[in-house]
This record gives sequence, C-alpha cells and structure tokens, in this order.
Amino acid sequence: MRQDPSIAEKFQDLHPPFAPQAARVEADRCLNCFDAPCTAACPTHIDVPRFIGKIARDNLRGSALTILDANVLGESCSRACPVEVLCEGACVFHRCNQQPIQIARLQRFAMDAFHASGGTLPRRSAVERAEKIACIGAGPASLACAAELRQRGFQATIFERRPLPGGLNTYGVAEYKLPARASVEEIELIRKLGVEFRHGVEIATEADVAALEREFDALFLGVGLGPAHRLGIPGDDHRDVIDALEFIAQYKTDTPPQVAESVAVIGAGNTAIDAANAARRLGAANVAILYRRTQRQMPAFSFEYEHAKQEGVRFLWRVMPVRIHADEGGIRSLECVQVQIGEGGALSPVPGSTFHFDCGQIICAIGQSPLLQLLSAVRGVELRHGRVAVDRPTGRTANPKYYAGGDCVNGGREVVDAVADGKRSGIAIAEHLERAAQGAGSPEAVHA
Repeated sequence: MRQDPSIAEKFQDLHPPFAPQAARVEADRCLNCFDAPCTAACPTHIDVPRFIGKIARDNLRGSALTILDANVLGESCSRACPVEVLCEGACVFHRCNQQPIQIARLQRFAMDAFHASGGTLPRRSAVERAEKIACIGAGPASLACAAELRQRGFQATIFERRPLPGGLNTYGVAEYKLPARASVEEIELIRKLGVEFRHGVEIATEADVAALEREFDALFLGVGLGPAHRLGIPGDDHRDVIDALEFIAQYKTDTPPQVAESVAVIGAGNTAIDAANAARRLGAANVAILYRRTQRQMPAFSFEYEHAKQEGVRFLWRVMPVRIHADEGGIRSLECVQVQIGEGGALSPVPGSTFHFDCGQIICAIGQSPLLQLLSAVRGVELRHGRVAVDRPTGRTANPKYYAGGDCVNGGREVVDAVADGKRSGIAIAEHLERAAQGAGSPEAVHA
C-alpha cells in the first residue's frame, strides 16, 4: 500500500488511544451489569463486561480473544463504529447522567496490544475439511464470513477486484477514524488463518459466476454497493466533480488529491461529512455541505455533524444544485436554488431564490447504486428494490448455494452490521455443509 507520509500528520486519531494506566482506571468503572445492555446493543454481541473485566485484570490477550470470538474485525469496529448510538449509547451510566464507559477506546486498547504482540486467531476446529467456499468482495462481510469458515476448517477464498482487501474499511472510512494501515494489518490475521485472497479479479458476468459455481461448494455475496449516483445536472461530468468515496480512497491509499480553495460537498450523510472534514484537513479554506433538506432530516449522526462544525465545515440547508459553471480554468461556481418542503416531503424551488456558491471543486456524496450487473448474473437469487433478499438469521438466498450479507443486503449500514451478517452466514454455511457431508458419507463428496 502506498500512502503519502503527510497523511498521518494531517489525519491524527479522532480519539487517541488509552495509556495503560488510564485504560485500567476506565475499565474499573464498569459495573459488569448482569443484563449487559451494551452487549445487546452491539450487532455482533461482543461480551463487553467480560472483555473490560480482563483489561482490569491486565489480561489483554484474553480481552482481545473475547472480542475476536464475536467480531473478527474488532480493531476496525473499535475505531469506526458509531458507538454513541450502539454500545456506549446503551451504557447504564446514561440513566444517571454520567459519562458512559468508553467501550470503543478500551476495545481498541486490547486490540492494539494483541496486534503489537503478534497475536493470531485461534481455530475452532483442528479438522481440515475439503469443502470450498468463495466469498465475492473483500469487505467486512466477506472477511467475517471467510474467517468463521476457516476457523471451522473449511477452505475459504476471497475474490476482490481492487488491489487491497477491506472494502470501505480500507478505502472509504475517514483516515482519522480508521487508518488504511490498521485495516490491512487486521486483515493479515485472517490471511494467517489460511484464507486465500485473489486480488484484481472482477466477477461480473454469468460466465464468471458459472466458473465459480463449478469450483466451489457454496458462495457468499459480500459485494457491497456499486457506482455512485451522479448529480444529474449540467456540468456534472467536469473533471473537478469527484465522488466522495473515490476522494477518500485516493488520499487513504495513494497520493492525496489536490483540493481547491473552496469546496462544495453535496449530501449530508456520514460519508459526506468524512469527505468534507478531509477536504478541510487537506487544505481547503472554505468547505460547505449543501443539503436539500433540513438539519433534522440529515442522514448523518448528530455527533458527526458536531464534529464537522469543529473542523470548520459550514452547512447550507434546503439547497439544491441546478447547474455547474466552469471555464477552461476549472469550476467557477455551483448554481443553486433554495427549496421548500411540502406535504409528503416533496421539494419545490423557492421563486427568485437562485444563487451561486463560488467553488473550485465539488464532491458528491448522494449514495450508490446496487451492483445489478453482477447480482442479475446469479441465477435464482432474488432482488428486492436492488437488494439481495435473504433469510436474515442465516443469510441464505433463494438459491441454496448462495448466501449474502453487508451493503448488498442492507443497503449500506455500518461496518459492524456487515461483520454480523458475514459471521451468521459463515456459521450457516458450515452447518449446511456439515449436514450435507454426513448425508453423503464423507466431506469429499459434498457439492451443495
């Protein structure tokens, strides 16, 4: 992985790691609740009181193994999870208006120690099985699925079209939350388990899918989402109009992109805020997020909004772009109108409200399309509104050979949700193949 050395300086940790003594003091605050609402609030159901208790007793390896038993991407999730609305949001200290336990920082403390000591993932079974499973896409869902299967002795192979595995963890989560190096380091744990990675391989056609079906006994779709939505206005094909995820990926894994003095970010989700904050840290003096609805209606979490304001990002509400004005020197301005929100959320322009936002660069963060080309190439897999339809407890699709999880199923939720999907599918695939092997008389005879 190539990364500009200045990135670490510009994108220092949003939440610095605990020093050992501070971690033990924080761990001692945990009440070890019997019903553990923090564990219930975690989509992967990490045993939070148990791993914190082990930190308090200075058993950092035991703490990390407790985390990894539930969530193989415990490092990434400790940095990127919106814990304010998950585990920490459920902490009982909220009931008495006290600061919740800093669960994420404690989780990162345990995981950092585990990586520093050269820790490895344990196997759940010493038996080597012959059945082979392909995971398409190398994002969090596929990583969790492949790790679960490999720990149970199955042969797991991950196919990824990009040079590095990790999906959004590597390419799309803001560097100050989750450095690309941390994602890649974490993936090495899974590689050392014996999971095979095939990079630079795109699975897109019926022929590609058929080849995999011949080689593998089961397949997991963890492909995430596809191309970013375009603005759909005159001038949106200009070279200085860039997709937010592409912008983030470029500065995380390559040479940082040049930013203009003034940048407009379209959209108000968490990715829009990550991109806006990055533009500020990369040197843009004036960065504004333009959103067609109100602050109350923005998709981003409120704590992300507050953080963006601290970074110096401005917000313009009820604003819709209508045209990009540029000349040979580049973008000059973004023509916009104010909108009013009517019954049922319908938007209409306010007469006479047209204005120009002067900017030299526009970053779009208005969502992604499903990967319909690939998903449509898989026979028997049902799509609903562009998403793969699955049995939620197992991730099994209408085609019994296929399972799915992550953004292609849930439309784009959190990293931890994708991990939970992948783990459930890994367990379900293993159980299905084990039953099939018992019926066939030997593992070598299994072909789901």
